[in-house]
Amino acid sequence: MSGRTRRAGLSAIAAAAALALIVAPTAYAGPKAEPVGPALATKLTKAVTADGVNRHLIALQRLADRNNGTRAVGTPGYDASVEYVATKLRGAGFDVTTPEFTYPVQVTDAATTKVGAATYETIPMEESPQTPAGGITGTLRAVPEDATPGCEAEDFAGQDFTGAIAVIRRGACTFDIKHRNAAAAGAIAVVVANNVDGKLSGVTLGQPGVIPTGGVSKADGTTLFGLAGQSATVDMRFHEDIKTARNVIAQTKTGRKDNVVMAGSHLDSVEAGPGINDNGSGSASLLETALQLGSKPKVGNAVRFAWWGAEELGLIGSTEYVKALTFEQQLDIALYLNFDMVASPNAAYFVYDGDDSDATGAGAGPYGSAQIEKAFVDYLTVGKNVQTEGTDFTGRSDYGEFINVGIPAGGLFTGAEGIKTPAQAAKWGGTAGVAYDKCYHQACDNLGNLDRVALDRNSDAIAWVIASYAISTEDVNGVPPRVQRAAVRAAAAKGFKVAEHHSHGLTS
Repeated sequence: MSGRTRRAGLSAIAAAAALALIVAPTAYAGPKAEPVGPALATKLTKAVTADGVNRHLIALQRLADRNNGTRAVGTPGYDASVEYVATKLRGAGFDVTTPEFTYPVQVTDAATTKVGAATYETIPMEESPQTPAGGITGTLRAVPEDATPGCEAEDFAGQDFTGAIAVIRRGACTFDIKHRNAAAAGAIAVVVANNVDGKLSGVTLGQPGVIPTGGVSKADGTTLFGLAGQSATVDMRFHEDIKTARNVIAQTKTGRKDNVVMAGSHLDSVEAGPGINDNGSGSASLLETALQLGSKPKVGNAVRFAWWGAEELGLIGSTEYVKALTFEQQLDIALYLNFDMVASPNAAYFVYDGDDSDATGAGAGPYGSAQIEKAFVDYLTVGKNVQTEGTDFTGRSDYGEFINVGIPAGGLFTGAEGIKTPAQAAKWGGTAGVAYDKCYHQACDNLGNLDRVALDRNSDAIAWVIASYAISTEDVNGVPPRVQRAAVRAAAAKGFKVAEHHSHGLTS
């Protein structure tokens, strides 16, 4: 055997030893060894308690109460929420920034529906097209008020909606779906009637609309339903002002900076209320996880936490953040975890469908998203004995721009205005035929609008998955835990020394 062949054989032995350490990481130990994933995850999950999360929710409620009942971006309530979160994180030793971004504010110039001599306030939705000055006129057509009004094309059958103004009750599906179905049936405008008392304001289509769409109060909507068949004029016009708001970003001082685990929740509410479930629940759970993890945990990967602004105006804070990153800075983010509504009062247990196993909607997320989905599903089903369902990457929350640039994503969601099915009620409890969150985007989204069992379970899942990925993202992107990398280096170095020893022996 030649010396070169002998050294190659010794290198193979060293590689095999390193591989043994990789496939059996629990065998690696030392007086200062970092916790392996399950150990750190178990520790963090125990530390993140329902009481700790609830204390932050109480704080957010009080900040809203002091500021006209809202924490919407652009209000003192939102600014106070930013300061609360940032102050807590700085006190825990995190590197905290509050980067600014700009966002457009829709200022209403006209907001009416007129039928005869009567006028009804009709507030244009965000992303809605405008009407011409003076409005547009058509026949009022009422969409039947069934369990899913305006959510299926069949809801518009049996009437002529060509050139008409469709009146649709809120609920069961997004405003965007309702208005697109109406447009496909020939309607020239949509008036959505609230399904609870009060105005329908501070809401969005979520993407650029195709026909003018606005909201009216429950009472005015009921009146308009009774006026179906009469001529109506809808006048909805507005202009935009540009304002500035802040996100909150905090990162651990330990862990790799080129393989960052990122987790985010939007901090803003809608104008109508304090937003304690949407999205105080996600924000508070994330904050308590960050505080209990600490700014200097023994982790392989840095953890970056984000609280986004202006999500309710169209995912603006998170979108602007991602767009401001260079390609190399985007590569530094291993994955993104999103938590938007995790304690809905009639809770579902949805996990973002990273692998598109449900074969509905937008399709799979970037590579790694399926593994993230599995991490949450495994924890909830095994750790909490809770069955889960997939939820589509609809683009309705802050993961949107991350998956647009190829960053794998996942997260949890307990439902918004969708209706719980009998099968879901049998599986999870709660009430069939009722919205997951009956106070979605309303003033009653307060401390009484929470399922605290769901809050506790999901905050534990958040802590577990964040801690696990802080140790290793190997299943997502092939980057192994630091303890395994150290073992490989040590084994390789040992193998090199053995090879050198034998090499000197052969030549002496």
